[in-house]
Amino acid sequence: MRWGTYFAVCAAVISIGLALGVTMPLVSLRLEEWGYGSFAIGVMAATPAVGVLLGASIAGRLAGALGTERVMRLCLLVGALATILMALMQHYYLWLILRLLLGVGLTVVFVLGESWINQLVPEHLRGRLVALYGTGYALSYLGGPLILAAVGTDNDLGFWIGVALLIAGSLWLLGRTGAPKVDAHSASGRGLWQFCQGMPAIAWGVMLFAAFEAMVLTLMPVYGLRQGFTQDVALLLVSVVVVGDAALQLPIGWLADRLSRQRLYLFCGLGLCVSSLAIPLLLHTVLIWPLLVLFGATAGSLFTLALILIGERYRDEQLVKANAHIAQLWGLGCLVGPLLTGAVSQWVSGHALPLMMALGAAVFVVLVWRGKGLQAVQGT
Repeated sequence: MRWGTYFAVCAAVISIGLALGVTMPLVSLRLEEWGYGSFAIGVMAATPAVGVLLGASIAGRLAGALGTERVMRLCLLVGALATILMALMQHYYLWLILRLLLGVGLTVVFVLGESWINQLVPEHLRGRLVALYGTGYALSYLGGPLILAAVGTDNDLGFWIGVALLIAGSLWLLGRTGAPKVDAHSASGRGLWQFCQGMPAIAWGVMLFAAFEAMVLTLMPVYGLRQGFTQDVALLLVSVVVVGDAALQLPIGWLADRLSRQRLYLFCGLGLCVSSLAIPLLLHTVLIWPLLVLFGATAGSLFTLALILIGERYRDEQLVKANAHIAQLWGLGCLVGPLLTGAVSQWVSGHALPLMMALGAAVFVVLVWRGKGLQAVQGT
């Protein structure tokens, strides 16, 4: 076990979460100040998802041609460049292009980084070490809104902090070894439909968590403002959700090494459905704070368990290919979630965010209850 490499790769991927946690709410709040509606903000939030789909399709080929470590460092620097341009040239349509570029580059880092982590960890520690990575990544999203609240949204310092974090992430990877061996052709992103047919609950769980993460960072601050909260409290709502996301990952990883993962999946889906439905009812009471913790914890566990299951089954280029499918599903969730929720919020209900999450969680529970594809990979 290369512990130094494990922590270095975790740090590189986590630097993305921290950078996005600073810049994504800043972009949404800036657009709100400029007078854009929920749908336009949702379009901006969904744009990186198109980049995710593109990035997932080329990650394996790039790694096969140039090497995993080199490609990850290059893509982190591309992300830093895109963020620099966002700080210097603030225009809605230009930001759409830059966020597309950001989505492509950072998705390649996610696919290769999570494959590298899963390749490194020994089987008897897989649940806990994958969950430790998930906890660190979730905490990075918590740190982003907190940093933004500290530096303020009336300046561009948040963008420059994001740039510094992405550059630092590229430096962590210098000289690291032990990445999956990748064949450029076999590690392509083809075969997504077959992957979804074989593991529908895992596929839907990834899409649901992707939609959750994109909406929480981009639409939840706006949701809070429109429900009568101040900007600081709206950002605090996001931070509390991310605390919940981080809080349950290590216990889930520990349980995943010992119990039925299908039961854990079902429990998390039910918790997400119930907590989502309760948010509009308890939004202006003191109970909203523990409820948001539960909301984040149950949603975050869906993705952690998916990574554990994928890492258990695959190695080398097949692991990279599976993670490319996970990234493609992530992109679809990031694309559909903010667009659909932004439209429903503007034209149907101001509580669209929690209600759409409840609907998605209900579908997830049905898929897990049926159990198709889970028994084949859980190995417990």
